[in-house]
Amino acid sequence: MLELDGLVMNFDGFRAVDGCSFRVGEGSITGLIGPNGAGKTTLFNLIAGALQPTSGTIRFLGEDVTALASHQLFHKGLVRTFQIPHEFHKLTVLENLMMVPPSQPGENLLANWFSWRRVSSVETEVERKAYETLGFLELTHVAHERAGNLSGGQKKLLELGRTMMTDARLVLLDEPAAGVNRTLLRKLETKIEILNRERGYTFILIEHDMEMIEKLCDPVICMAEGKVLIEGDFHAVRSNPQVLEAYLGETAGGAA
Repeated sequence: MLELDGLVMNFDGFRAVDGCSFRVGEGSITGLIGPNGAGKTTLFNLIAGALQPTSGTIRFLGEDVTALASHQLFHKGLVRTFQIPHEFHKLTVLENLMMVPPSQPGENLLANWFSWRRVSSVETEVERKAYETLGFLELTHVAHERAGNLSGGQKKLLELGRTMMTDARLVLLDEPAAGVNRTLLRKLETKIEILNRERGYTFILIEHDMEMIEKLCDPVICMAEGKVLIEGDFHAVRSNPQVLEAYLGETAGGAA
């Protein structure tokens, strides 16, 4: 589904991403781990079109999308969430979901005057889908609450819900466990699993919570200093001497 070949990102002489190459298979949940400063979020920004790489190629569903911006990738089914949720805090939870689907006729002033039946019909369908999404996420009870009043975990669920209001094929999750209590984290894990297994979503997630990575992800990719150190299943990656050194500053022998 996604192919990265030799991605490089320089910032005024500092190389944040240094020749990253890997593949993401359709229907997989790929974990991206590494110490702080490894280049993970910069890599996400490249994949999502927020940054243009210094060099290298990004292919999505076989198409070269290296030069495409975030809004163009959104229409192709590649979307992302953020470590710090970007909800519209003064809008209700329901409104946050309803504003996501693109090209709604109600966004056009003339359509509201001359095609009001179509506008009403589309809005009713979008509202139905939003309530269905809230039901799946178990957030129906806060549908009319301002999004800014939600807990950290509920905001992460809302972020996931906004991806469900699109025709998403690949979802980039940036530290979904950050700021989430353990109860809501288990719920979030379950929702990701269902979306992957039953609805065909493909995920890449950056995460420091190794319990979540172990439960959800195969393969796991470890980055350090802008490079891919190793790719494999969780246990192989966790026990790799280079990974231990990157995280702990010690060799496998020293860790033992």
